Amino acid sequence: MAIKINDDCMMLEINGEVISQAQWRSGGWWEVDYWPRSFDRNQAITALTVTELLATGHGDDDPLVVALREEVR
Repeated sequence: MAIKINDDCMMLEINGEVISQAQWRSGGWWEVDYWPRSFDRNQAITALTVTELLATGHGDDDPLVVALREEVR
């Protein structure tokens, strides 16, 4: 599991498979797969982390998932 971060793209990989990506957009905002809004860089990393937690078996009610989601609202 890893989040690879470049200047204009971030990728969440699990077992060698890309699960989600974030793309930099003009104006400095990041668009993250499966999320309905744009984020700043740090929020995009948090959104990918939430996606990773959910993809690896953590539930929607997991305290860490709940706390991190609050950070990106």
